[in-house]
Amino acid sequence: MKGLVRFPSRLWGPALSLGKDCSKGPLAPLPITRSAHSAATSERRKFYEDVSISQGEGGLYEINLDRRKLKTPGGKLFTVPNEALAIAVATEWDAQRDTLKFYTMHLTTLCNTAIDNPTQRDKDQMINAALKFLETDTICYRVDEPPGLVELMNNEWEPVLRWIEKRYDVVIGSSSSILGPEIPESTKETFRQHLNSYNFWSLTGLEYVITQLKSVVLSFGLIDRRLTVEQAVLLSRLEEEYQIQRWGNVEWAHDYDMYELRARTAAGALFLYLSSETSTVKRKLLQD
Repeated sequence: MKGLVRFPSRLWGPALSLGKDCSKGPLAPLPITRSAHSAATSERRKFYEDVSISQGEGGLYEINLDRRKLKTPGGKLFTVPNEALAIAVATEWDAQRDTLKFYTMHLTTLCNTAIDNPTQRDKDQMINAALKFLETDTICYRVDEPPGLVELMNNEWEPVLRWIEKRYDVVIGSSSSILGPEIPESTKETFRQHLNSYNFWSLTGLEYVITQLKSVVLSFGLIDRRLTVEQAVLLSRLEEEYQIQRWGNVEWAHDYDMYELRARTAAGALFLYLSSETSTVKRKLLQD
């Protein structure tokens, strides 16, 4: 196979073959229950052995399962804008064992959403949706009691809020009122201009991160590398974590929710970064 690259199995599970050969026709769309573009809860027995990528028309990259081209739930050819994202998606498919667990394949789900665009939104509509979260941003809503939680919010949330206000030269503020702070129009316009610099695919990833964290502020902190995924997730759950420390919790359930939120948030951030990538992956000698 031309241009074959194999990743060491100790890093990527079974070796992932990345080549140019794709002699068979497209693979039929996968039957996913619930919304085809959400994180599906269904599973399916694995039906392929090899995963590869190939470059098709217009320089777009395709995912091949046993050399058959993958299609989206909407029936479109599954194509991504660059090689780096193609490798990441192919790795998701290669990591599946005997059963396909669609709910773990966040990058694939985000690609399906960007390709099919099931709600038929344009960039302006996506930007408006993101800015709506600013009006109900998690870290802008404070409490008056108990004193311990008030202090925790001030110590943990306030530095992030001050950072983003300085970073983007805006005013956001916080409030303990049920109505929340009144966000100035100038602030919204500044963020609108910034969001407009992202392409459609990157906005898809950013909106996903904002939805997970329920916070534009924390999402920007993560994307700008001010916060790690772990920090952003913990800050988004600050009040819940305070109550857990005070009253206790079902430990396994708490840990599962935390790890799931981290995984989804990390996937959204990675999708954004890779969707913004225009260069191809530099070839290195990866053979053992």
